[in-house]
Amino acid sequence: MVKILFVGDIVGEPGREAVREIIPRLKEREQIDFVIANGENAAGGSGITPKIFHELISYDVDVVSSGDHIFKKKEVLDIIEQEERLLRPANYTASVPGRGYTIISCKEKKDVKIGVINLAGRVFMEPLECPFRTGMNIVEKIKKETKIAVVDIHAEATSEKIALGWYLNGKASAVVGTHTHVQTADERILPPYNYTAYITDIGMTGPVDSVIGRDIQQILVRFLNHTPTRFNVATENVQLQGVIVEIDEETGRALALSRIKECLNAA
Repeated sequence: MVKILFVGDIVGEPGREAVREIIPRLKEREQIDFVIANGENAAGGSGITPKIFHELISYDVDVVSSGDHIFKKKEVLDIIEQEERLLRPANYTASVPGRGYTIISCKEKKDVKIGVINLAGRVFMEPLECPFRTGMNIVEKIKKETKIAVVDIHAEATSEKIALGWYLNGKASAVVGTHTHVQTADERILPPYNYTAYITDIGMTGPVDSVIGRDIQQILVRFLNHTPTRFNVATENVQLQGVIVEIDEETGRALALSRIKECLNAA
């Protein structure tokens, strides 16, 4: 069995601090073998830079996935072609720099390879290529090299995420949702194959006393006045949220999926 920790969207410096402090104790306590984290909001709440990417990797993150904000910091273009551990959504057109999936050897179990796929939804978001067909094609490619394929579906609509879970049911080891920053309570192994772990959203790593990571009063001004407003990253009640997926390394079958909520200042 291999245990994968998938960390929800990292928001700004508070989220990075949570990753630095919490992942080591989670790895020890839960015997984690591999860590994936969505890092598209890691730089000031929107985008990621080369420095921050390398910072996350230094905190024992093995793969950094992303979403619609991946290109918000132009500096990311300096590394996105070279770094196999940094993903952008695979359903961008082929001319867009970077890669949408990767296969990485597990440091804790060197004979185990783990495939990670990053997809973006299209409902209420940019009209990219079809995440369903793109995802299925890549899962089939990955499974020629390893049985383990984990999908990050970065999407707004609950229905689109759920539909993708069913579409990849029995094919992908896990389909986990990101982007909305609110952890859902629908984690399960999908029937009838009892193969694919699914959750609609794994949550956010950052300040929970906020509006999805941003300063409450600034967001209220925006909703009340409909005027342009600066959205600063909040700072209170920082948590790491995500899931732990247990997968049979020989078959790729998910054995268990559990939600994680860990406070930064917990003893």
